[in-house]
Amino acid sequence: MSLKRFHKRCNCFADKVRNCWSEKQCRHRVGPLADKDQSGKIRICRITGDRKLCARMASMGVYPGIEADLICPESGGQCILKIQGSTLSLDKSVSENILVSAI
Repeated sequence: MSLKRFHKRCNCFADKVRNCWSEKQCRHRVGPLADKDQSGKIRICRITGDRKLCARMASMGVYPGIEADLICPESGGQCILKIQGSTLSLDKSVSENILVSAI
């Protein structure tokens, strides 16, 4: 991999991490993922928490603006998300830091 391609790839990832704290406006009511109690399509609006959590979420494809399917919501607990063909299981501490809105 050339240095230019590597820099471009890292810069793209860094932009996704920076977007975790951006103030994007969502059309509907925004709330933590842990509080959702109905399955369906959601849009990720913002990721709160420390930089490490935000980087981990971005590496898994969870960043603001992405649409996902909430498969198995458990109000106040774990949840299962389907994002771009992959399935993620998130625990309560992580899902409380992801702010989403229903589509």
